[in-house]
Amino acid sequence: MSPRTSVWGVNLPPVAGGPRRPGAPPGRRRRIHTSKAARRQPAGVQIVGYERGIGDGADSPALRLADGSGSLERVVLAPGVELSYSLDERHCAGVVDGDVHVACDAPAAPYCDEHTDRWACARCTGGCDRPLPACREPHAVYLAAFAPATFKVGVTREWRLDRRLREQGADRAALLRTVADGRIAREFEAEIAAEVGDRVRVPAKIRGLHRSVDEAAWADLLAAHPHEETFAFEYGLALTDRPMRETIATGTVRGLKGRVLVLDTAGGTYAVDLRDLLGHDVQAGPTDRDLQASLGAWD
Repeated sequence: MSPRTSVWGVNLPPVAGGPRRPGAPPGRRRRIHTSKAARRQPAGVQIVGYERGIGDGADSPALRLADGSGSLERVVLAPGVELSYSLDERHCAGVVDGDVHVACDAPAAPYCDEHTDRWACARCTGGCDRPLPACREPHAVYLAAFAPATFKVGVTREWRLDRRLREQGADRAALLRTVADGRIAREFEAEIAAEVGDRVRVPAKIRGLHRSVDEAAWADLLAAHPHEETFAFEYGLALTDRPMRETIATGTVRGLKGRVLVLDTAGGTYAVDLRDLLGHDVQAGPTDRDLQASLGAWD
């Protein structure tokens, strides 16, 4: 593959991998819809995806930007990186097909109905015939804790356990059991979810970014659920106050926890849900918006 040119005129390496939902693991491909090819292709630069990487290089967290021609740029979100983008209008983020972006000007954001990825397994409770190859792989059932005391049960393929927990921004976790396939895992998950819950919203995660896990509450939960192994995660954010939630792409990257990006800018610290950036057209240069002051004085 030949080198690409970034939307800002910088040479970039080729983008590897197939089309997939932002933040989704490799192997989960999204259908490329082109039935409305006559739509006007938006000009300029747009945020069209993000990657919740947990390492360095190709596995680092990143934003994906596309220009009007469909070329892509990967903007790494490593600590210390300076972001300088101002956000303009928001519309459907279209779809990424390998190293090409197919644009869409539908006003719905982050995705229009045509480009929304619907994954039936997300709400499966085990009453299925294991329709996907991944369903037949060994699965792990886990508990996850988000500071200070928000908990959930979840399932993932066994080999993805550590990565899945980091992608969600879990502070603590426990492997309850490993089972033969996804159907058994979902049945077991559904039983525990009635008590613990099976999802944690991003606002709850942001409220606890500067907090530590309530160890007593976590210990009580573990005592009620036999488990094989426990985990603890650190994200290097070094926060003493709760950051304000904002939708910006300006500032110095402090770090990433799940899909929450923490930025320092204008004397404050801000938490950005990466999904809230999807679909925004952007201009080079920092935001000129007035940002809210830190909540630290009241937290």
